[in-house]
Amino acid sequence: MRRVAALAAILLALAGFFAWRMMGGDNPANEPFLGYVDGETLYIGPNEGERLASLNVAAGSVVKAGDPLFTMATPILDRSHAEAVARIGQLEAQVKNLEAATNRPEQIAVLQAALERAEAALVLSRNDYQRQRKLFATGDIAKAALDRAEMAFKRDEASVKEARRQVEAARIPGRSQEIQAAEAALNQARAQLQAIDIRISRQNVKAPAAGVVQDVFFRPGEVVKEGQPVVALLPPENRKVRFYAPEPRLASLRLGGMVRVGCDGCPNDLLGRISFIASRQEYTPPVIFSDVERAKLVFKVEARLEGKARELPIGMPVSVTPLSQASGEARK
Repeated sequence: MRRVAALAAILLALAGFFAWRMMGGDNPANEPFLGYVDGETLYIGPNEGERLASLNVAAGSVVKAGDPLFTMATPILDRSHAEAVARIGQLEAQVKNLEAATNRPEQIAVLQAALERAEAALVLSRNDYQRQRKLFATGDIAKAALDRAEMAFKRDEASVKEARRQVEAARIPGRSQEIQAAEAALNQARAQLQAIDIRISRQNVKAPAAGVVQDVFFRPGEVVKEGQPVVALLPPENRKVRFYAPEPRLASLRLGGMVRVGCDGCPNDLLGRISFIASRQEYTPPVIFSDVERAKLVFKVEARLEGKARELPIGMPVSVTPLSQASGEARK
């Protein structure tokens, strides 16, 4: 009887065990994946190497997009800016000089007075020449007197033509080709000034996105090379969980699929969306531990955190459960 009772007890225990396994108890296929919180940090540095002038943030600071992070000194750029401004002033004066009359109004007035004087002398020499011609026709003067009067008349006529051309030349603006060349040089100088202004403004580095400052690598007064990071910034949307899935369970995961993220003391409504599934297997990393035996070859999977889950700190160990395996309450 005792043997029969013992055998019945064993059979009952085995039946209960198999029933529990059939209901999903201790089934590796239902276990959550183990992983940790990771992030894609933005390492922000200057566009040009210089000395760090000021720092506006510290590790742990929360910034918005466009908030100032740090400022670099710009002594060389400031000098180039001053030279460019002076160059533009010089070219602007040159263009105005070519577009305006060659001489000032006072100088033109002097030339105009000389023209009037030459015209008056021409009137006198013309009258004298005509009078000498009449006297020579009647035989009252010699041929030499007529020749002198004619030469004086032609001299004064040439003087009038010269004075008139000087006045006209004084009022003629510069040639169009010279003006175009001067304007092109002026536009080039202005473009160079704009480029310098952009370079100076870019040395006032601002946050490209909202996030939390993870670390600061330099302090004011230190020299920073071009592209060398000064601040490490982590935007909330760059936080993710990384976990590893064995090959038999890979089919249960898909890109864009939702997962529930769990951790010690965390609420139950932390979610993420799968954004990466490795195409090749790799060995389980040593930072991932499990209470049961797992396959040595696994596939790396990443899920972008959403909502409140973006507040999880970097490096925190978590458990990840696809919503298809979660309870009905988790799906809601």
